[in-house]
Amino acid sequence: MRRVVYPGTFDPVTNGHTDLILRAARLFDRVIVAVAVDTGKTPLFSTDERVALVREALGPRENVEVVPFNGLLVEFTRQLGVSVIMRGLRAVSDFEYEFQLAGMNRRMAPDIETLFLTPAETYSYISSSLVREIARLGGDVSTFVAPAVQAALNERFG
Repeated sequence: MRRVVYPGTFDPVTNGHTDLILRAARLFDRVIVAVAVDTGKTPLFSTDERVALVREALGPRENVEVVPFNGLLVEFTRQLGVSVIMRGLRAVSDFEYEFQLAGMNRRMAPDIETLFLTPAETYSYISSSLVREIARLGGDVSTFVAPAVQAALNERFG
């Protein structure tokens, strides 16, 4: 069975994230969306809320599983018996960080490969941090996120 882990903070999940997940679901038998517990940041939504929002944004998908994870990604990936990590690249600015991260992961776990996918052009400019900022300032984020995510942001920011 071909499986891939797609890790992230997903704070909140955007249409760019869901685009990558759905495209990966066509390439792999199973996509495990790994929602990071320890992000090194202070997330807007709790881990449970982020997991629930990703699940709701995706709807029922037979070959997609959404789970929280803590600790090193390569260890989590190994525990699942998965050998591929998927990362998204929106722009050249993402490449340097993602390249460095993939190199570190390869050094720690040479048996695990990193696969990069780019989102559809329509979503290449969307980031969770921009979505949070627009929502915080009362802007309309409906074209960037699923309705459930928009509702959660509206509730959070009033």
